[in-house]
Amino acid sequence: MSGSVRIAEIGKHVGQTVELDGWLYNKRASKKVQFLQVRDGSGIIQAVAGLADVGEQAFAEIDKLTQESAIRVTGKVVEDARSPGGHELHVTKVELVHLAHDYPITKKEHGDAFLMDHRHLWLRSRRQHAILRIRHTLVKAIRDYFDEHGFVLVDSPILTPNACEGTSTLFATPYFESTAFLSQSGQLYQEAAAMAFGNSYCFGPTFRAEKSKTRRHLTEFWMVEPEVAYMDLEGDLDLAEDFLCSIIGRVLDRHDKELTSILERDTAPLKRVQKPFPRISYDDALKQLAGIRTETQDPELKAQLAIEWGQDFGSPHETELTKRYDRPLMVFNYPAQVKAFYMKRDAKDPRVARSVDVLAPEGYGEVIGGG
Repeated sequence: MSGSVRIAEIGKHVGQTVELDGWLYNKRASKKVQFLQVRDGSGIIQAVAGLADVGEQAFAEIDKLTQESAIRVTGKVVEDARSPGGHELHVTKVELVHLAHDYPITKKEHGDAFLMDHRHLWLRSRRQHAILRIRHTLVKAIRDYFDEHGFVLVDSPILTPNACEGTSTLFATPYFESTAFLSQSGQLYQEAAAMAFGNSYCFGPTFRAEKSKTRRHLTEFWMVEPEVAYMDLEGDLDLAEDFLCSIIGRVLDRHDKELTSILERDTAPLKRVQKPFPRISYDDALKQLAGIRTETQDPELKAQLAIEWGQDFGSPHETELTKRYDRPLMVFNYPAQVKAFYMKRDAKDPRVARSVDVLAPEGYGEVIGGG
């Protein structure tokens, strides 16, 4: 016996008898065979318990197992192309660690409110499990990228004394005899850090007190903010482009199955995230939007796309612009009045900030803002 192993490494033990510690994800049975779907956090494997292999008493005990019961399974690892992962376990023994009672998340459809009320259990579902595994890879890819490119991680404070992105979206909290705010951005701290290290970055939670309930608004999200002491706008665009290609490539390499089979995500748009990205100025973007307004017969869209120089793009503008391209779009040189005060002005036209927004396709909008 090779001892307890993880399902993710089961392929290394073909022909061996092993122990698996996990939970009963699902099961089905006939009179003489029971098929157990066992998960351990690293994967799911089918464990086949035959009446002739385990005996009548053990077979009856296995039949009593409930969804999400904690179990220890002993059996022989065999290759089987029909099984998910290409392997299954021929069971010789099942030990009950703890019997689960009245597990609430069953095969039937459940509403969002119900699932959110049971979110601590919902994490065990394949979809939530896949999302968090992909996030894990993405977070590591982000940290690896900046580490490999000579950036120093400088954590910015979560509690701050003032606003960075505007006072209307601040979360305030009592701070002894005064008031502190949950951080909107680590930008200003990184500007100081870059003067010490040349290249620095922070990566952590960010808070915005926005009540809008859309996929483009979150009260808490994680944001990475790199800062470079000596870099022009062209270098900034190159960095953003290389960064996105690197981290998306890492996710595709490691999670194609989760993306396609579990999350039902069309990965073709992600695979098109390759250099070079199209780059257009704010002025050129306005011209494209004017052309779309002229061409469209949809009065609602025509009204949504109305914009004058000096105004920032909204969701309809960004969505229509990205429809013309098959990969992220970089729009640079925005009006200074719609950008943060720390954005450098253009030497030839002080009305313009040397800035860039990277707009993702499929209506996701701005995923990177810099300058």
